[in-house]
Amino acid sequence: MSASSGIGAADREIGISNAPAGKSASDPARVVLVTGGARRIGRALSVGFAARGWDVAVHYGESADEAEEVVAEIRAMGRRAIALHADLASEAQVARLVPDCVAALGLPACVLNNASRFEEDTARDVGYERLQHLMAINVGAPLVLARTLWAATPEAAVDDETLRTCVINVLDQKLYNMNPDYLSYTLTKAALQNATVALAQALAPKLRVVGLAPGLTLQSGDQSQDGFAAAHKVTPLGRASRPGDLVEAALYLAQAAGVTGTTLVVDGGQHLVPLPRDVMFLTGG
Repeated sequence: MSASSGIGAADREIGISNAPAGKSASDPARVVLVTGGARRIGRALSVGFAARGWDVAVHYGESADEAEEVVAEIRAMGRRAIALHADLASEAQVARLVPDCVAALGLPACVLNNASRFEEDTARDVGYERLQHLMAINVGAPLVLARTLWAATPEAAVDDETLRTCVINVLDQKLYNMNPDYLSYTLTKAALQNATVALAQALAPKLRVVGLAPGLTLQSGDQSQDGFAAAHKVTPLGRASRPGDLVEAALYLAQAAGVTGTTLVVDGGQHLVPLPRDVMFLTGG
């Protein structure tokens, strides 16, 4: 089955397009490694990249069945795909992801650090255990993946930018519109944003490092459907980010040869609307 015939109704609903993105059918396949690539936004990114001619390594932590389903879907589109397991809290397991991807599919041209741990806490109940756990997953894993991708990228990439690789760190629009909710999670994303700049400086010219900051994209936690719909509209554009928006933005960043050390905010302007609390708490749950 061709890539163009593999786009299903679910993909059309989230806005995934199969239009070309600067790559002809005769070009060699590029490989992307997507962490947390089996569910929610990660699934949209995995399928979206495949629809544009990329081969995909779908990382998963606990979602083995979902990962295999995404792999089967991508293979049905005519692309190569593999599911790779790793506990992102384990440095040793994270350090194997790039080598395992290389062995199965080839060197990833892009590592997309989508996976993150999202837990509720505030300044009134923050503690070491949760903060350290979220730091390992949300910051430590992206750092190790950038390090291992840089090591695997050939030295020839210094002079030939077609060999250069890229890391995309998924951040959060709230870094530009701070509120005190989800404190430990927010601190990890702030650390990852600064790490994006530091990594871009340290790992150039072999490797580009960029950030992608979504707004409210999918219903989560105990949020009701009505609450999500109301929250999604609290933006200048009358809607926040959709999965398809993030796919298009990530595809652009993965191929933007002149972009590094900066973050693209894709949120419908949500970060322009100051709010005293997370939008989930201001729209009826």
